[in-house]
Amino acid sequence: MDASLEKIADPTLAEMGKNLKEAMKMLEDSQRRTEEENGKKSSGDIPGPLQGSGQDMVSLLQLVQNLMHGDEDEEPQSARIQNIGEQGHIALLGHSLGAYISTLDKEKLRKLTTRILSDTTLWLCRIFRYENGCAYFHEEEREGLAKICRLAIHSRYEDFVVDGFNVLYNKKPVIYLSAAARPGLGQYLCNQLGLPFPCLCRVPCNTMFGSQHQMDVAFLEKLIKDDIERGKLPLLLVANAGTAAVGHTDKIGRLKELCEQYGMWLHVEGVNLATLALGYVSSSVLAATKCDSMTLTPGPWLGLPAVPAVTLYKHDDPALTLVAGLTSNKPADKLRALPLWLSLQYLGLDGIVERIKHACQLSQRLQESLKKVNHIKILVEDELSSPVVVFRFFQELPGSDPVPRTVSVPSAAPSAVGRERHCCDALNRWLGEQLKQLVPTSGLTVMDLEVEGVCIRFSPLMTAAVLGTRGEDVDQLAACVQSKLPVLTCTLQLREEFKQEVTATAGLLHVDDPNWPGIGVVRYEHANDDKSSLKLDPEGEKIHAALLKKLNELESDLTFKMGPEYKSMKSCIYIGMASDDVDISELVETIAVTAREIEENSRLLENMTEVVRKGIQEAQVQLQKANEERLLEEGVLRQIPVVGSVLNWFSPVQASQKGRTFNLTAGSLESTEHTYVYKVQGTGVTPPQTPSGTRTKQRLPGQKPFRRSLRGSDALSETSSVSHSEDLEKAEQLSGAPEPDTPEPGSPEPPPGPRAPQDAEQTGALRSGAQRPEDDRPQVEEPESLR
Repeated sequence: MDASLEKIADPTLAEMGKNLKEAMKMLEDSQRRTEEENGKKSSGDIPGPLQGSGQDMVSLLQLVQNLMHGDEDEEPQSARIQNIGEQGHIALLGHSLGAYISTLDKEKLRKLTTRILSDTTLWLCRIFRYENGCAYFHEEEREGLAKICRLAIHSRYEDFVVDGFNVLYNKKPVIYLSAAARPGLGQYLCNQLGLPFPCLCRVPCNTMFGSQHQMDVAFLEKLIKDDIERGKLPLLLVANAGTAAVGHTDKIGRLKELCEQYGMWLHVEGVNLATLALGYVSSSVLAATKCDSMTLTPGPWLGLPAVPAVTLYKHDDPALTLVAGLTSNKPADKLRALPLWLSLQYLGLDGIVERIKHACQLSQRLQESLKKVNHIKILVEDELSSPVVVFRFFQELPGSDPVPRTVSVPSAAPSAVGRERHCCDALNRWLGEQLKQLVPTSGLTVMDLEVEGVCIRFSPLMTAAVLGTRGEDVDQLAACVQSKLPVLTCTLQLREEFKQEVTATAGLLHVDDPNWPGIGVVRYEHANDDKSSLKLDPEGEKIHAALLKKLNELESDLTFKMGPEYKSMKSCIYIGMASDDVDISELVETIAVTAREIEENSRLLENMTEVVRKGIQEAQVQLQKANEERLLEEGVLRQIPVVGSVLNWFSPVQASQKGRTFNLTAGSLESTEHTYVYKVQGTGVTPPQTPSGTRTKQRLPGQKPFRRSLRGSDALSETSSVSHSEDLEKAEQLSGAPEPDTPEPGSPEPPPGPRAPQDAEQTGALRSGAQRPEDDRPQVEEPESLR
C-alpha cells in the first residue's frame, strides 16, 4: 500500500493516507499490548490545564489510546473496540478527506461534492432496486423520517409556508405508526415537527389471522375513515420491512394501495430492506420498491464504521425538498456521503452482495439447527428468506394445586398462566445471558415481547459484519442451546417439587418469585418473625446471612444467594439452576436444620451473655469475701511491709491459692483449688458434643451434597452400588456393637505371641479372684491391688 501511495500526484493526499494508516496501526498495537500485558491504570483521564508547548502526533495518539482503554482493568467485561478491517480504514479515511476537501476553492468543491453525491445516490438506488430516487444522508437514523414528514406536510398543505401552524390547526395531520414500530419513534417525530401527541395514531397488529407483529390493514382503513370524518388529514404511514423486535414485514403491497386511495405518503424502514440487493427477494419486501421513501442503514449491514444512514425518496419539486431540508446547497452537507462513496467502491457490487448473502445464510443455518431441538419455539415469519431468527425456551409447567402458605412477591402475577409466563421468561433471560457469554461473536439480544414474553434474537444483518460471525459460530450457538436444555427442563420441573417440600417443612416459607431463574426462593421463619409484615427484619437478615455462608461451604453444584436486591423486603435464600440429580428433600431438610441451629446458637449466645455477667459479679463478691477471710487469718501485722516480711520469714503461712472458675456448660461457679492441686481439672461436667449443622447421610465416594446416589449416575454399576450399600450396613452394625474392654492407660500393652508364665499366673489369679463370692470389691479395682 505504501508503494501505491507514492504514485499519488497530490502529496497531501498521500501523506494523509499514510498518516491514517500509521495512526490506526499505532492504536491497534497499543490495544493489543494492553490486552496482553494488562498494564497499570492510567491517570490521563484526569482533566488538567492546556500545556504551553504543543505535542506531537505520537503523544496525542497515545493520549487517545489511554482514554479509550484506560478503564479495562477496572471493568474487564466491558465491550472493547472492534477490530475493523481495511474497509473500515477506508470509511475513516473519508472523514479525513472531507475535512481536506472542504479547503478547496468553491468551484472545485462544488463539482467534487456534486459528483460524490450523484454517484452514491445512483449506486444505492440500483443496488436496492429503487429507480429514479434521490438520497438524503444523515447521522441519526430517525432524522431522515423527520425530514420526510416535513416534505409531506409541505406537499399536502400548500399554504403552510405562509400561514404556518394555523393551517395545521384547522385540519390536523395524522401520522400512522405500527404498534410493532421501534420504541420512541413517534415521540421523536412529534418533538422534531412540533406536533402534539394526538397527531400520532398507533395501529394495532393482527390478532386473529397472520403474524401478530404485522400491521392490521383492515383496522388501519377503519382508523383512516374515522379520522377523515372528524376533519383530520391522514398524512403519512410508516410501514416495517422487518420490525425492530422480530423482523416481520408488513403487507406493504396492500398498504401502498391504501395510501394511494387516501393520498397518504408511505415510508418503509427495517432490516429486511437489505435483502433487496440479493437475487431472490420475497414479494412482501419487493413491494417496498414502490413506496414513496425508505431508510437504509448500510453501516451495520456491511460492517462500516462511522457511515451515515440513507433515506431514498421520490419527489418532483426540488423547491419543497430544499425547504424540507432533504437537499442543501452547502458543500459540507454533501460531503456526508464521502465515507460511503469510498466504502462502496472499495467493496464493489460483489462484495456488498456477498456480505448480505452471508448474513442471510447464517440465519437460515441457525433456524435449521434449532428446528431439531426440543422445547425451542422459533418465531419466524418466512422460513425461506427471514434474516432474523427469534427463539425462546418453552415448556408447560406441571399442574399443581395452589398452596395457601405461599407468599407472593409484588411483581408476581396472581394467575397460573401469568406465573408460567414469568417462569419461562426468567429461564429465557438466563439462557440468553449464558449464550451471550459462551458465543460472544453471535451478537445475540435478549428482548421482552408483549405477547410471547422474553425471547432471544439473532440478527446477523446487524451484527455479523461487525463481529465477524462465521458458520462455525452458529453451530457452536446451536450446540450451546442443546447443552443448556437439560438444566432448563429440570429446573422447571424441580420448582414444583421444591415448593411442596418447603410447604411441608416446619419453619420454612416458600416465596413465589417466578422472575428468579432457579429452583426457588425460601425464607426461614424464626421465633420472633412477624409473618404479617414484609418489612426488613434485622434478626432474620443475620440468620439468613449465616445460613448462606453455611450453604456455600458445602461445595455443592447449586448456587445460593441472599436477596432480594431491594432492601425493603425480608431476606430470603435464592437457589439457582440445577441438574436432574438434585435431591430436593435433602436440600430442604439441610436448609431447615441449619437455619434452626443458627437460631438456637444465636439465642444461646444471648442467654450466655447474661449468665456470664451474673457469674462475674458473683465471682467478684466471693473473691472479696475470701480476701477478707485471709486478712483475718493472717492478722494485721503481716500486712505491714517490713514487719510482714520478717514474720513470714520466721513463720511462713501455708495458705492455699483459691480462685473461681465459671463452667459455661453447667452455668455454675466453682473453686479452682483442685486445679492447682492436680494441675488438671479432674471433675466437672463434660460438655456434650457439638451437633453437626448438616444432615448426616451416607454418600458414595466423591458424591457432592444434594445429589441422588442412584439417579442419573452411570459411573457406578449396579453390583458395585449394592456391595457398597452392604458395606455401609455392616459398618453401622459394627458401630452399634458394644466396645471390648480396653487396658488401663498406664499399663503397657503386651506384644503379640505366647504369654509368659508370670502373665498367665496373674491372669489366672485375676479370674479366680473375680469368681470369689466373699470378695465385695468391684472388679475394676483389682488391677490397683495388683500394683
